[in-house]
Amino acid sequence: MGSKIFADLHNHTTASDGDFPPEKLVKQARALGLKALGITDHDTLNGLTKALRAGDDSQIEIIPGVEVSIRFKRPYFTGSLHMLCYFSRERLSDDSFVQAFESILAQGRGEGLVRDRVAQINRVFGPKGGSPLLKRDLLVQDIADYSPNATRRHFALALAEKLGLGDKEIINQVIGNDSPAYLPSGIELSQGAAIIQRLPVVAVLAHPAAGSFPGKGHYKEVLPPIEVVEKILPEFIEAGIKGLEVYYPGHTQEHQDLLKSWAKKYNLVVTGGSDCHDAIERPLGVSGLSQSEFNLFKGAIP
Repeated sequence: MGSKIFADLHNHTTASDGDFPPEKLVKQARALGLKALGITDHDTLNGLTKALRAGDDSQIEIIPGVEVSIRFKRPYFTGSLHMLCYFSRERLSDDSFVQAFESILAQGRGEGLVRDRVAQINRVFGPKGGSPLLKRDLLVQDIADYSPNATRRHFALALAEKLGLGDKEIINQVIGNDSPAYLPSGIELSQGAAIIQRLPVVAVLAHPAAGSFPGKGHYKEVLPPIEVVEKILPEFIEAGIKGLEVYYPGHTQEHQDLLKSWAKKYNLVVTGGSDCHDAIERPLGVSGLSQSEFNLFKGAIP
């Protein structure tokens, strides 16, 4: 990014899918000379209190956040985009803020996602669906009977044992990623807009160009190409996002320049982070903001 990294604003801990507990990640940040660290675990606020306490001990400013999964199911894209939501540390002491945030996040995983997936399967493959394959509608209880933390395996078991689908190919037709009933994890964009509009957060579209990363590695993952993101971007603008993650290990210089032009066009703050998950493949301290860029970002937090 052409200047020393002052703040690394996109990182994960063991509260979601990172290798390091919050306290250890903060110690690593101190060792690297970072002055500010964003903790943005996937769809959870767990881990933030420990990170803030460790930040106080290490004299590193912790920016609390959450990486929210936003799901899409469209002819040109089925999958999820991610929205980083940052807020002041005082919000974690506000029970109404925490409860409101967690209640919306819960719709994107766990029981909320199971209910939505069951409804989608019934709309497509139920007795009254467009491609009826089931003798009766699938029930949420059919899935819950196997586990409170349902996976695709539990859906397969329910279809086989409770609805009598004995053919594995037909089961995969119903629940596979290519199924017209497939619903990715995450909340709807309308629910993401509710977070932005109801809660005191600054929302940032995460790694917009990572899906077009030309190299190998984990930064690309299963994200869509930048052309798809550009097509959806106006909807995020309308929802109320205030920033774009420009500096990112999976963004080329060309991508960064393009994203800066988007930020200028829509009057968005520029952010950046390493998306740290581990010590080798996605380490800490490789992307972030200069001190002046961080000050502009911080000024946007309610």
